[in-house]
Amino acid sequence: MGVGVVQTQEPLFRVARLAPFLVILLLSVPVLAGLLGTLLPAFSYLPALGRTSFSFDAFRAVFVEPNIWHSMLLSLWTGFAATAISVLIAAGVLAAGFGTKGWARLTRFLSPILSVPHAAAAYGLMVLVMPSGFVARLVSPELTGWQTPPDILIPNDPWGLALIAGLVAKEVPFLLLLLIAAIGQTDASRNLHIASALGYGRLAGFFHVLWPQLYRQVRFAVFAVLAFSATAVDVAIILGPSAPSTLSVQLVRWMNDPDLAMRFTASAGAVVQLLLVLLLFVLWMGLERVLEFVRKSLEVSGMRFAMDGVVTAGLRFAGWLLTVVTLCGLTLLALWSVSGLWPFPDVMPESYALKAWMRALPAIMAPMVTTFQIGVVSASIATVLCILCLASRIRSKPAARLLNVSLALPLVVPQTAFLFGLQIAAIKSGIGYGMAALVLVHLVFVMPYVFLSLGQAWQALDPRYSLVAHALGKSRAKTLLRVELPLLLRPVLTAFAVGFAVSAGLYLPTLLIGAGRLPTITTEAVALASGANRRTIGVYAFLQAIIPFAGFVLAFALPAWLFRNRAGMRAA
Repeated sequence: MGVGVVQTQEPLFRVARLAPFLVILLLSVPVLAGLLGTLLPAFSYLPALGRTSFSFDAFRAVFVEPNIWHSMLLSLWTGFAATAISVLIAAGVLAAGFGTKGWARLTRFLSPILSVPHAAAAYGLMVLVMPSGFVARLVSPELTGWQTPPDILIPNDPWGLALIAGLVAKEVPFLLLLLIAAIGQTDASRNLHIASALGYGRLAGFFHVLWPQLYRQVRFAVFAVLAFSATAVDVAIILGPSAPSTLSVQLVRWMNDPDLAMRFTASAGAVVQLLLVLLLFVLWMGLERVLEFVRKSLEVSGMRFAMDGVVTAGLRFAGWLLTVVTLCGLTLLALWSVSGLWPFPDVMPESYALKAWMRALPAIMAPMVTTFQIGVVSASIATVLCILCLASRIRSKPAARLLNVSLALPLVVPQTAFLFGLQIAAIKSGIGYGMAALVLVHLVFVMPYVFLSLGQAWQALDPRYSLVAHALGKSRAKTLLRVELPLLLRPVLTAFAVGFAVSAGLYLPTLLIGAGRLPTITTEAVALASGANRRTIGVYAFLQAIIPFAGFVLAFALPAWLFRNRAGMRAA
């Protein structure tokens, strides 16, 4: 992340020099300790439960479980398909929309959509596409003849199509945001104009000229999406198949089984899932080679694909469709939460009531407070450490490489592969299930996203501001506090909002490390998937979506108010 040590005796920068090494410890130690804590029980070694010798019994127990091969294939299929579709749509939307009149309007929706937790987005999609959902109501009975909801298994279909759709709806904005940051570092407009002048269509010009260099910059993020999509738990519980479920959902069931012997099976299953993710990485690298060969073949063939207007329009429509689907889903959750009688196939409720809110609010206040406490503390620590790391400017290549690897670990290593072991390590270390343990484990996942969010803006800051401040006699610390941070106030607040949103949406780390004793709005919302009515789901899921969004509102409103008399600073 671009850090090398500045030789300075200022107290602030003596602390800043230590920040990168603290980040490395905070990220690598939990992941590596968790992996070790998962591997040992996987091979039947856990003295606390009386197992002091190594064996493959736990792996044998995994492979004799009913439908386990189906669960493994389902995880591979949904993870690979969701990632491939997300990359295709994100790249296509960027290629078709970049520089057009509607592009600025579309990009304004990215941050709000990105702030929506996966579980809330999954619930929003559920109320849209389920047999008694809004889409079925719009076309019934006039176009379908349905007077009652059809007997169709959507969501939770056996092929995992609803699960794939839910993952795509969340991963496309994430990838698109990273692609936009990457394209800002290229002379995109000039290159596309040259390609157009040579007769290439908009899409062909983009994929021949810009895509290779853009993909190199976001390739790591694509692998992170691939790992997450194949191992997601909360979205799979809400939208995925249940008989059998994906492997990650099955692992959580084994881990929470009252029979402690199932811990060994769960650990072995987590190792199997890690191997499946590595297999997915290999398959994806193979796909990269095939697609690059096809691209180069088309490049030398001379085919220009100039008549791509229909495809371009379709890709722009896809970008807006995903935006509308997500926003409509959240709106419907809010509507369900205040609806009274709403029989099928009526499009709108017959009456409205606040009974669901009145019932839910007393029970939801404690999880909301916990969500805010963990989110604010973890995002604040991550933001401060990120600023110190970026300000320290590490010049040592091994240290910078080690920092980058540490930031990558929590994103590419499946959560189940190290959280099972981390839960055991937390108990043995005495940290237990308290607030401190939850903040630390949230920090592991929050930190990489804060770095991704703030790093680009920090590197893009014009260095002449600092040179002028130094020329006027300002120290390095005063330059940071009085010049650089005010100029970067909006990116810093946005990074904090991203970190808070990530923390608020974490399900599996909160469930395992908190052991149910410190529930958050996300753990409570996902727990409702097993049978609560839609009004209660609407309350929890709508609040889950609104809480992170408040951070982005603050990130845009506070600089606008502080710099209301300084037009240039408001635009910073």
